[in-house]
Amino acid sequence: MFERLYDTSETTKVNFVGFASENARYDFGLVYTNQFFGKPLVICMQTGRSSLLCAEDAKNIDVLKKKFAINEDEEARELSTFLQGQLPHTHHGLPQY
Repeated sequence: MFERLYDTSETTKVNFVGFASENARYDFGLVYTNQFFGKPLVICMQTGRSSLLCAEDAKNIDVLKKKFAINEDEEARELSTFLQGQLPHTHHGLPQY
């Protein structure tokens, strides 16, 4: 037996972005939704790993290393810079899509 917590449907915006650094290639799906307090769902297409992130979250390279299984600080810094340019800022309320 289970208790249904929510069941919602919505039309979402999905943006597919990718970039290559000297050491790695990244392909992400960014799912923008009205759920999750304005944070997009960031999905790594290579690994299937995903996380809810905003631009402020992307500044934390330790979080990125853990969420996306990155070993090197420099690689995480490159990903951080890239994602900060792609993700909305949420510290002043919810972003508008």
